[in-house]
Order: sequence, then C-alpha cells, then structure tokens
Amino acid sequence: MDDFVEPLGMRVLIRKDESRQRTRGGIVLPDQAEIPTITGRVVEVSLQVERDADFPIAKYDKVLFHPKNSIPVDFEQDNLLYVVPIEDVVAVFRKSDSPQRRRKPEQDKEPGSGE
Repeated sequence: MDDFVEPLGMRVLIRKDESRQRTRGGIVLPDQAEIPTITGRVVEVSLQVERDADFPIAKYDKVLFHPKNSIPVDFEQDNLLYVVPIEDVVAVFRKSDSPQRRRKPEQDKEPGSGE
C-alpha cells in the first residue's frame, strides 16, 4: 500500500519545478535570489477545491503559485512538495485548445437569439 498526502480545506498539493539557477539570457542567479512566484505541477486537489467551480484546477495542471503561505512537505526523497492555499495559486498554464478553458459570456449566447 502506497502512502500519499491529501490536502484538506481549500488547498492543493504541488510539486515544485526545479529551480533555475540561470535565466534564459544566461545570467546566473545566486542561491539567495528568491523569485516571488514559482511554478509546479498539481499532485493532489482537496475535495473542497475540486467541488468549487470558482477554481478550475485539476491534478497534473501546471501552475504558478506564491510560496509565502505554502507548507513544505518532505514526503519524497528527492522532490519537495508544498501544500498550497488555493488563493496562493495565481495562474494555471493552459493550452489554447484546453477543454477547461473559460469561455467568454458572448460565446454562451445562441446564434440568432437577439441578445
């Protein structure tokens, strides 16, 4: 039987992406340089978040999150996981053909309805 971490309340479990020590332009960043938001993959979503339509986030989504209120979980040997309050998830990376992409209100109108 495998153990796993299940976030409770309005939280998600995120595996942080590896830190980049060098920018795309080739500038080497010192270890103490902290970027205020970081990216990662959602590992688990609490039932409360999963049932809340205001947060269209799912397992395996790539997200941008603010780590200030995140709780590090040293659960796996080489990976650092974070339990993150949903309000600290600031963006979800989507592909343009993603089925979860939000639609604009004018796309919900039926053609010829006159609205």
